[in-house]
Amino acid sequence: MNKLLDETLSIKIAESINSRASTPFDNAYKAALSTEGARYIQGFLAFAGKPYRPIEHGWIEIGDASDVRIVDPTLPHLNKNPQELWYFAAQRLTVKKLKAIIEESKEDYPEDDPLPIYGDPPYEYYGDVMLGGQDYLAAYQAAEAKCREISELNPESN
Repeated sequence: MNKLLDETLSIKIAESINSRASTPFDNAYKAALSTEGARYIQGFLAFAGKPYRPIEHGWIEIGDASDVRIVDPTLPHLNKNPQELWYFAAQRLTVKKLKAIIEESKEDYPEDDPLPIYGDPPYEYYGDVMLGGQDYLAAYQAAEAKCREISELNPESN
C-alpha cells in the first residue's frame, strides 16, 4: 500500500528548510531534525516518465502506525504530479539513530558525505551500483516493478 503523501506539509517543510532540488537526502535529514516525531526514510521513488526507472530518494514519515504520512521536502523540485509518485522505503531511522550515525560517519570518514546511509555490509547489487543490503534490494525491485507497471499502463508517457 502506498502511504499518503502530505503535499501541503511537504511544501511547508521544504520552504522552512530551504530544500534544494539535487539533495533529497540532505533535505530529508534537515526535515527530520526540524519535525517532531519524524522518521528519516531512504529508499526509491517511482513515477511515470524519464528516467523510466526508480530513483534513489530520501523523505520523512510522520504519524502513528494507523496514520503514517509521507512528507517529501524535495517535492516542490520534482515537477511531478504528487498523485503519481510511489515511495518504496528501504531503511527507516529515528532521529536519535540518524544523528548518531551522522556523527560517527563524520568522525570515521570526515572527507565523505555521510548521506545517504546504507547500513552495515554485506551490500547487495541493484542496478549498476553496489549499495545497501537486502532491504535496499527488495525496495529497488519493488520500485522497478512499479516503473514497469506504470510504463505498460501509460505507453503515451514513454
